[in-house]
Amino acid sequence: MSVHSIHHCAVICTNYERSKQFYVSVLGLKVIHETYRQERDSYKLDLAVGDSGAQIELFSFPNPPKRPTHPEASGLRHLAFAVQDIEASVHMLSAKGVATEAIRVDPFTKKRFTFFRDPDDLPLELYEL
Repeated sequence: MSVHSIHHCAVICTNYERSKQFYVSVLGLKVIHETYRQERDSYKLDLAVGDSGAQIELFSFPNPPKRPTHPEASGLRHLAFAVQDIEASVHMLSAKGVATEAIRVDPFTKKRFTFFRDPDDLPLELYEL
């Protein structure tokens, strides 16, 4: 087996409209396809992440359980988005009411990064190319 790339990351939200607005209007991801699954009372929204071919699948389910703890829980720790200009990206998020942590430098790669949260308090990262 030879893994080529990451195809998608699935995110389960508690408020579909609020999360859809965040990922589309705030982060600027493009809608590929939106499906309502009546038998599950669930939406599935496929979102394009830039031109990389990577996607986010945004799911809604009635009453999903909360994440057990913050980033140190077992499982997926956070989702990182690559950006060209981290300061401009942080400024854009701030203008849209999204708080970010201070920009830091990765001690190994020497690249700049910061964290912020989605509407369900999921940790997201901006990582400067």
